Amino acid sequence: MRILFAVQGTGNGHISRAREIIPALKSFGHVDILISGTQADVLPNAPLQFRFHGFSFVFGRKGGVDYWKTYRAMNLPRLWKDIRSLPLKNYDLIINDFEPVTAWACKIQGRPSVALSHQAAFLSQKTPRPSDSFHWAETLFKHYAPTTHKIGFHFDKYDDFIHTPVIRSEIRNQEIRNFGHITVYLPAYHDRYLVDYLKKIPEVRWEIFSKHSKQIYTDKNIFVQPINNQNYNRSLACSAGLLTGGGFESPSEALFLGKKVMVIPMKNQYEQLCNAAAAKDLGVPVIYQLKESNIPTLKHWLTTDNFIKVSYPDETRGIVEKVIKDYSSKS
Repeated sequence: MRILFAVQGTGNGHISRAREIIPALKSFGHVDILISGTQADVLPNAPLQFRFHGFSFVFGRKGGVDYWKTYRAMNLPRLWKDIRSLPLKNYDLIINDFEPVTAWACKIQGRPSVALSHQAAFLSQKTPRPSDSFHWAETLFKHYAPTTHKIGFHFDKYDDFIHTPVIRSEIRNQEIRNFGHITVYLPAYHDRYLVDYLKKIPEVRWEIFSKHSKQIYTDKNIFVQPINNQNYNRSLACSAGLLTGGGFESPSEALFLGKKVMVIPMKNQYEQLCNAAAAKDLGVPVIYQLKESNIPTLKHWLTTDNFIKVSYPDETRGIVEKVIKDYSSKS
């Protein structure tokens, strides 16, 4: 059996999940991996057969999307060329983690495909949303990477096709300690911006993993380093908690490890606002800006034992088996 697994390359969450799913897929046949997007800092633990520019946003430096860089990075003629040129006829199963090139190639060529993604969970109206929904953004969930079948992941099983998060084996196998520091993963903020803000809370050590720094440095009570998978896993497992954006994988892994979490969703990024709403329902504190008035809230979080119990069993193998059985052309 030949399988194509297409993965979104904006941020690291999609690829982190792929690192767990790929070995399970390989037990059923030959797997080709495709990535599009330009904002990933980690790669799958397997060779890539296809790498496309794709269509995705660029992280800013003050908590939001850098719209100018996003616009400059757009290349619609190239996107259309990649969609038209992608060969799909030799694959028995095409699995898609919110990746637009493969999704639209399947649509044009009349090939079925299976969404296996966090974003697929938003195809259910039962999935939490912020109270003031951005209705225009809902169209992205439906049309950005359309597929014929869907399996979603979220903090809870909000619908019958939604599963709890895929937690990487390397996270499941971490030795859990508490050295008192707070791990920080806020890719939409520049590290100097974070340092200037977090120095106002000198009583705790902050370990920042930055998309914007290529060097390791220390500034008073703050340790900054570029994103590194192993170092991040170790920091998180030994932390007192995680200060992170409104992504999905990072808070999921922290909750699984029994760490307290605070979420700061990206400004005007609808998916992250939806994730923040779902996290809030679980009891995770959410703030929406790094501003002076939120420092007391942050300090209160640091001094409280806001640990939320979750049950995230390892279901990855079973989910992959079901996809193979139900959707492959040679099942």
